[in-house]
Amino acid sequence: MSEKKVIAVAGATGAQGGGTARAILADPDSGFTVRALTRNPDSPAAKELAQLGAEVVRADFHDEPSVHEAFEGAYGAFLVTNFWAHGSAAKETEEIEVLVRSAKNAGLRHVVWSTLEDTRELLPLQDERMPVLQGKYNVPHFDAKGEGNELFRQAGVPTTFLNTTFFFQGFLSMMGPKRAEDGVLTLTLPLEDGKLLAGVNVNDIGRTALAILKDSERFIGQTIGLAGDHLTGAQYAQKLGAAIGEPVRFQSVPYDVFRSLGVPAGDEIANMFQYYGDFDQEFTGARDLGLLREITPALESFDDWLAQNAANIQVD
Repeated sequence: MSEKKVIAVAGATGAQGGGTARAILADPDSGFTVRALTRNPDSPAAKELAQLGAEVVRADFHDEPSVHEAFEGAYGAFLVTNFWAHGSAAKETEEIEVLVRSAKNAGLRHVVWSTLEDTRELLPLQDERMPVLQGKYNVPHFDAKGEGNELFRQAGVPTTFLNTTFFFQGFLSMMGPKRAEDGVLTLTLPLEDGKLLAGVNVNDIGRTALAILKDSERFIGQTIGLAGDHLTGAQYAQKLGAAIGEPVRFQSVPYDVFRSLGVPAGDEIANMFQYYGDFDQEFTGARDLGLLREITPALESFDDWLAQNAANIQVD
């Protein structure tokens, strides 16, 4: 029988949970084993995790008993919720409440909670610089998670709060460079010139979560702001161009213009980038790259990530 401590990994077939599960499974000396939580244990991604050595169990955040059962006997957990699955801060809050109750009920010794800043701490809703969304949020997918932090604290769940950020993987999809009418590849973002955008390889969330779990005594109760690089829009464009082998220019789109473009979740995205821009010093300042590389020495810079992913950037 294995003597390893069980880490329950929420969203194990998604980007963050999958990266965490793989990071743990790839480290035979971690002292941990993975219990992969998924709504569909028969999915190809779940079966792949099982082949790598994970225990795969069904758990649905909207079926609370299934989550309670999935946490039973575990030492700790990596927890994450997916706002974009439904786009509702209210639903995300309900999911967080289920995770908190389940973690408390199971007596988990250490939770790493993938979260984000509550933007209202720096930008009160009375500030009219951006529209209020879903009744009481600036950036719902930030604010609901940030608000959820207090639920873990109130419940007395031993938690490390891992504040994430923009994923480099966004450049592989809708945020990637596109060819403009004049034929020039253009990185178009609602980010002001000269403002810093903290970015991270989503897989580094898992690697950092593992490092935190390995050093519980140091990190329980702490907030860790994660990033792999702090770059301006122009710097991202320059590096993308060098990796692709064709110049990429940066084009800043005013926040209000972006909100008017009809982009899916455009208000949410514009508010998020405005928060990044208006509070770039506070946001990047909470993500100390030197300290982070002490915690996770293999933490990737944008150049590191591009070296592995440039071929996957689709350009027309």
